[in-house]
Amino acid sequence: MAEDQRNRRHPQNLQGVLRLAVEAGSAADGPALPEPMSEERKEWLKGALAEVAKGQNSEVEQMKECMRVLLRDGGCERGREGEEEGEDEEGETEGALEFLSELCENLDNARDLMTLGGLDLCMSQCLNHPQGSVRWRGAQLIASCAQNMPQVQCHLLSKGALPKLLQLTDSDPHPTVRVKALYAVSCLVREQEVGLRAFLSHDGFSVLMRGMQSDNEKLRTKSSFLLLNLLTVHPEHKDTVLSMGMVQQLVSVLRTPHSSFHEHVLGALCCLVEESPLGLRDCQSPTLGLEEMLNQRAEDLQGREECQEELEFCKRLRSACFCRRQPDDSGMDR
Repeated sequence: MAEDQRNRRHPQNLQGVLRLAVEAGSAADGPALPEPMSEERKEWLKGALAEVAKGQNSEVEQMKECMRVLLRDGGCERGREGEEEGEDEEGETEGALEFLSELCENLDNARDLMTLGGLDLCMSQCLNHPQGSVRWRGAQLIASCAQNMPQVQCHLLSKGALPKLLQLTDSDPHPTVRVKALYAVSCLVREQEVGLRAFLSHDGFSVLMRGMQSDNEKLRTKSSFLLLNLLTVHPEHKDTVLSMGMVQQLVSVLRTPHSSFHEHVLGALCCLVEESPLGLRDCQSPTLGLEEMLNQRAEDLQGREECQEELEFCKRLRSACFCRRQPDDSGMDR
């Protein structure tokens, strides 16, 4: 029996330890009186619990150490960027942010980092850092913590994270910062009613429109995808988007050299015309020349397997906007 206990593996997590504790006490449910737990078994159980606690505390301590690195960088003079010492500190800061992002894929760690003040520190220092490599890693950390975590999302929104991230998306000179900031925006507004209201109040749809018109391919793709997602999940905001002249602007985007993100643009146009007389009227405007463009696009995409979803959106939009008009046209001819 003792040999069997020595060879049994220690549990690797808290669930395993709890299972062990249940097993240790299950003998009390039997008809016979349980034997006192041996000293050896007590020590083994104590060690297993210590290992689990050590693992949990270790990650918290690692996050605290990363925060100390961020604080140290925040205290240095900004004019030292080109000096060797400043470069070393920036490298440490980047490493700390990357490590935190990895740790915070675990939702418990994301919540702990929020409680420790790490997210507030990230917003106040990292998103405003002079180095783009630090800014984009700060945005990445916010995204890692916010995804699928309503408690963290509400905290970030209450601290004003969204307008700052929209500003970075819209105007940061570093292309990767813009992409990562938009990723963080997406994590704060998708399936988050409070975040969506903040997005609307800060003219977020205009930011997406400008993102689709930028020369940054990744930003164009992410902007068009988020627009399509929001219009699909929240059709009640169609009128807001249409009042901005979104149809005209999306059609102008489709006239740029063909790109894979055009699929999302066509999908967004499909959303805007469905059950919306205003959207339908905008798309049917002869000045846009949309029907001719859709005919040409469908012809160009025919037989291209990688473009089948885009082709389906193209046909769907053409059918919704122009096929219904044929009877009226023939009637006018008579």
